[in-house]
Amino acid sequence: MKVGITGHRQLSDEPWIQEAVAVSLSEDPSSCMGISSLAIGADQLFAEVVLRQGGALHAVLPFEGYERTFAAGAARHRYFELLRRAASVETLPARANDEESYLAAGQRIVDLADRMIAVWDGEKAAGLGGTGDIVEYARKVGKEVLHIDPVRRKTSTLILS
Repeated sequence: MKVGITGHRQLSDEPWIQEAVAVSLSEDPSSCMGISSLAIGADQLFAEVVLRQGGALHAVLPFEGYERTFAAGAARHRYFELLRRAASVETLPARANDEESYLAAGQRIVDLADRMIAVWDGEKAAGLGGTGDIVEYARKVGKEVLHIDPVRRKTSTLILS
């Protein structure tokens, strides 16, 4: 089973979100391939859960030099550690700007996944390629999306459009 992630960078309740992700992957965690861009927040939390449960990780990087988007120190170290542990890494060609590259990476994750997990507040994307855009794309192409709502602390499967 290939499971992709999209989600917010700023998380208010990481322990609850981590548990919700772990439960969603618990059917057969060792046969899970997690697909993530390894962004700060939900992407990294998901990647850590996948690896801890014995699954494999496929990283989809939005452009060469993606590490420049991580602050020096702990954030960049965590990114490189997860990248090192990935079973495979795919780097996409850069688009006209970072936001277009993030959108392309999110869409690639959806295209590769059998189903998606969205750690999402339910609002429209703040910028191009944000979580709302990726959820909309996943629904449009008919992917099952497990919505983990960090604001209301509930999970649900989104109805496909």
